[in-house]
Amino acid sequence: MSAVIWPLPKVEEHAFADWRDARPATVVTTTAAWSAVRQQLHGLNVAAVLEVTTADVDAWQALRSHVTGEVIYAVGGGLAVDAAKFLACERALPLVCLPTALSVDAFFTWASGVRSDGCVRYLVTRPPDLVLLDYAVLAAAPPSIRAAGMCDVLSIATGSWDWRFAEARGQNPPSMRYLGWADHIAAAILAAALDCAEAAGRGDRDGLKQLVDCLALEVQLCNQIGHARPEEGSEHYFAYAVENAVGKGLPHGDLVGPGIVLMAQAQGQDVTPLRRALDACHIPLDRILPAVVQQTLAELPAYVRRHALPFGIAHVLGEG
Repeated sequence: MSAVIWPLPKVEEHAFADWRDARPATVVTTTAAWSAVRQQLHGLNVAAVLEVTTADVDAWQALRSHVTGEVIYAVGGGLAVDAAKFLACERALPLVCLPTALSVDAFFTWASGVRSDGCVRYLVTRPPDLVLLDYAVLAAAPPSIRAAGMCDVLSIATGSWDWRFAEARGQNPPSMRYLGWADHIAAAILAAALDCAEAAGRGDRDGLKQLVDCLALEVQLCNQIGHARPEEGSEHYFAYAVENAVGKGLPHGDLVGPGIVLMAQAQGQDVTPLRRALDACHIPLDRILPAVVQQTLAELPAYVRRHALPFGIAHVLGEG
């Protein structure tokens, strides 16, 4: 178990157009996100704009020397904030995050996800100092990513099942021992996510706020227990594996969403409420070709063992 219990960042609701910061700032962003909101950010003193295209440590290191000013701003989704957390840690600068869609939980976490040897690994970086939420901006995001962070909460359904499954098989190491109270809390967060899926998918302010609450609670629960077993399991393993076949162009939700349904089915769960929530949030389940899905499922047990991923249903797919 981690000796550090990380905090959530400070979160404020604030219209981007009304935000003022006189400090010279480096903006870490993606092309689409910057194009969507740059005209609203006239209150920033932008010294440099760094566009990120890949979750690769070497690529991020190459940006390090281009960081200038007194603060880093992450503008966009998970890729932008993960790179910005890395650069803020490397340069010892404060970090402000401006999400343009609720696409992932990375706005609240202390780690940056990177691709390495065909899998995703998490580097210890740092949480943002401040997350600014403009609900009008979030509501205006493309529907397929507007509330795609729902996947990082719906994955509680399959991740917690895997955690219990591993406990029954004696496969949880001491650092990830099963905690019934944490499982119960995770179940309540999952229920709250299912409850807000339709409103969040529409872009309603209250629905988006409830999804923010679910993402923050899920992250802090994992912070408290020192690992992500309640919300990360075989559904994420599927996403990591299938990305090697489809390339890096698909958003996080397009990979994890199908993983949730496929792994819940393998676990014998009723997938109806999960599918309903994914549909309500406009998360596509058909972006991966059926042949690629079947090939990935066939290779998944070997993949999870090769990368020493925590035990779950993925380890025993295809067994009698």
